This record gives sequence, structure tokens and C-alpha cells, in this order.
Amino acid sequence: MKHIYSIFLTLAVVFAAGFAVSAQETEERVVDEVVAQVNDGVITLSRIHREVKDIVDLEVQNGKKREDAQKQIDEKRGELIANMINEELLVQKAKELGLDSDADAAVNERFVQMMKQYGMKNIDQLHQEMEKQGVDPSAIREMWRKQAIKDLVIQREVQQKEYWKPSGKELRDYYEKNKARFTKPETVSFSEIFLGFAGRDENAVREKAKQIVEQLRGGADFAKLQAENSDPGVVTLGKGKVEKVKPSEFSEIITNAIKGRKPGEVTDPIEAGNIGMVVLKIDARESATSESFFDESAVRSAIFQERAPAALKNFMASLRENSYIKIGESYRPIVSPILYADERKDKTAAPGDDKKDKAPAKSDDKKDKAGEKASAKNGGSGEKKPK
Repeated sequence: MKHIYSIFLTLAVVFAAGFAVSAQETEERVVDEVVAQVNDGVITLSRIHREVKDIVDLEVQNGKKREDAQKQIDEKRGELIANMINEELLVQKAKELGLDSDADAAVNERFVQMMKQYGMKNIDQLHQEMEKQGVDPSAIREMWRKQAIKDLVIQREVQQKEYWKPSGKELRDYYEKNKARFTKPETVSFSEIFLGFAGRDENAVREKAKQIVEQLRGGADFAKLQAENSDPGVVTLGKGKVEKVKPSEFSEIITNAIKGRKPGEVTDPIEAGNIGMVVLKIDARESATSESFFDESAVRSAIFQERAPAALKNFMASLRENSYIKIGESYRPIVSPILYADERKDKTAAPGDDKKDKAPAKSDDKKDKAGEKASAKNGGSGEKKPK
């Protein structure tokens, strides 16, 4: 079970990488100051300090010196706060769309998959093992839940809409202009036997993988050995096999292992990091061709890849535009230029825009002033009532 900690640590560091900020963790008392109000939600200084502490601790556990980790975070104070505001907007949008239960279901499924991967009988056993390794299950659950919420909102409000937006004529026109991009790619189908290291002697697992390869090359039935020996596959995501996939979709180690293998052949044992051993059997292979052909899903995907970044920026800009966002005066100079970077870029790019305000620290002033004006209508409360 020693590998569970490194897996969760890696996941946490990846998740936290985009949210770096400065905080004085040496303070004996944290003043719970409101750094930003986002509609009905608030981002407090204590919340930022907790985020920072978690990030620094994770970086230290990953081998970085604490002072270096803190310095790196100190340099990105505004970036973290801006990202936390955007995250709050996505969380609120998820509630509006009723996606909370879907996020919870996605997180539960991830825990179940982890439980099965390590051969545990129930979630409680997994939680106990995580705690032994110094990993807080609740913290991991909350981290995964936030990520699931953001993913679900973006999938529904941006990706799905953008993917299905092009009409039949647009698809055909795009295909005709880019025929060279739509040749038939090489595809491969393969089945997987995965032997996990968890709870086992790693050398014994490596030896077992070699024996399985020898048996298969000697004529043994793959399906039988798979049923008798395999844990849920890591390459095939628990499915045991995949069909007509592009080799380029997988890691270099997998691509190299299956390269040149003919249908019916099996790979040498593949060590999947510190997780376990993989053996793949090539079920089918189709060669690439230079002949162009129209594949609607491929054309939609190509258009989507081109348009998705701009679509996401526009969506986030729309969320900000239609929300009440008030950033504390002392934080505004470092947060606003990052939070409203895309909006400012659009303004400066527009012709005849000389009269528009382009000063970096003013983009959210209109929102604040709007709140002040609205306060008069709301009984003189001093701020616009959140939506």
C-alpha cells in the first residue's frame, strides 16, 4: 500500500499547480478578512491561507524546500485569488444547473475504482489505509469534488455546445478545405492483463508477469489467464480491452510496447510506473492510409479543438460579466489584471476604442460602482445585493 500516498500526492500537486498565492503562515492569528465577494459567496483570507498551506506542504512532501515552495507561491498571489474567483463562479453555476449530485457520483466512482484497484473490500478500508499513509480522505474528496464540478460545468456549457454547434454545411466546407488532415489513421485493438503491486511483493509480481507472457507465447488462452490473474486494467481503464484506438493516444511506453506487434502477439511485461505490471495482446490492427475521407466525428473534433479555447474564455468572461464581483481594495491591483485579462485584451484589440477605459486596475470598478448605485435601491446597504 506504500504507493497510495505517492499517487494521491501527485494528484493533489497537479490539481494545486494552477492555484498559487502568497500568505504569511507565521502569523499567530489569521484575520478572517473578506478578500473577494462573488455573488452570494465570499473568499476569505483564512481560506486563502489554508489553500497556500496545503500547496506548500504538498510541494515539501514532493521534495521541494519549504522556503522555495513558499517563494514560488508568493510570486503568484494574484493568480491564485483570480483562479479562486473563477472556481467560485463555476461552483455556483453547477448549483444553478443542478450538477452537484453528478459531481458527488463521479467522486464516489473514483473512490470505488481506487478501492478495487488495491483489492480492498470496502471504502472504509481504503480510507483507513489512506490515513495510515498521511492522506486525509476528506481533503481528497473535496479536491476531487471541486475538480468534478468544474469539469461538469465546462463539459455541459462549453464543450458539448461547441462540439455540436457546426452545421452540416460548415462540416463539409471545413473538410473540403482541410482534406489532408482527414486521412485514415492507424488504429489498434488490444486486451490487457494488469498485475498490481499493491499488497504484493513487487519482484514476485514482475516474475509472475514474465511467466504469463511465456504462457501466452506458448499458446495459452489469453481470456482464461486474464480472468484468473488480472486486476482491473490501468491502460484500458478497467475495461480489459479497447478497440480501434490510435496508438498516439497512449503514453510513449505503451506506444513503443505495441509498435510493430501483429494481431495475436503479446508485449513483453510493461512496468506501469510504481503501480504494477501490464501485458497487452494485440487483437487487431489497421494501417493508416493517405486517402482522405469524411468522418463527421473527426471533423467536429478538429473544429472543436480550434474553437474550444476561445469558447472557454468567452464563457468565463460571460460568468464574470453577469455576476457581482467585489475585490478588496488592497487586493484589486494584483487580482484584476489577471482576472479580467481576456476582457481587456478584447477591448484593446477593438478599433475606435480610444474613449474606453484601458487602465489595468479599473475593469472591476464598474461592478463596484454598480453595487454602490444599487445599494440606494436596496435600502442603503452600501452594496448591490448578490444575484
